[in-house]
Amino acid sequence: MIARFRFFLSLCLLAAAFGLAALLPHGAHAQGQRQVVQFSGIVATGDSLLGVPGATVFLPKAGRGTATNAYGYFSLPVLAGDSIVIRSLGYRNQYVVIPADYPRQSYSVIVQLKEDATVLPEVRIFPYVTEKDFKRAFLALKLPQERGTRTAENLNEEILRRIFNNAPVTSMANYRQTMQMQQLDQQRRFGTAPNPYSNNPLLNPFSWLQLINQIKNGEFKKKD
Repeated sequence: MIARFRFFLSLCLLAAAFGLAALLPHGAHAQGQRQVVQFSGIVATGDSLLGVPGATVFLPKAGRGTATNAYGYFSLPVLAGDSIVIRSLGYRNQYVVIPADYPRQSYSVIVQLKEDATVLPEVRIFPYVTEKDFKRAFLALKLPQERGTRTAENLNEEILRRIFNNAPVTSMANYRQTMQMQQLDQQRRFGTAPNPYSNNPLLNPFSWLQLINQIKNGEFKKKD
């Protein structure tokens, strides 16, 4: 009877030890886990509150993230205590930290990004690796001879005259000619424009007056 009681007590102690061994790691692991929080919100510009599409919502420690939709909305599962960085081209980075003791399962925010104008340095692209190679290639460059080249043919005097005579009138030439005709018509109205009467000295009374004065002054007398 005593042997049976000892055996039954040993089994109970063994079962209790196995149960305690199974419960202790699980309890320790559950106590060290962080709560999963659904982090969501809208990324907008600071001046107009318009949604910023394509902004990245990134968790640096976890190495994962998401991007905002066309209206600036995003949703991402995170852990309590995580630090999230929100970035977009042309704006400053914004950081959001989930409290470590956050009791709820969802965390919603409206992130207002501020513009960050960055002037990029000038980039010059050369077909040569170094400036020394460029100078060497430039000094070794052989220019074509003027005679017999396409440039010399295009500057031929006869070809240029033919182009000038056959070229249509440009818009600037039409405008200049129209303005000249308007000015000439206005001068004719005021009597200052050249006409057949003013061009013919025999029909111009001022020319007759000048001729009479020259005769009185003896300008047409023969000089000894």
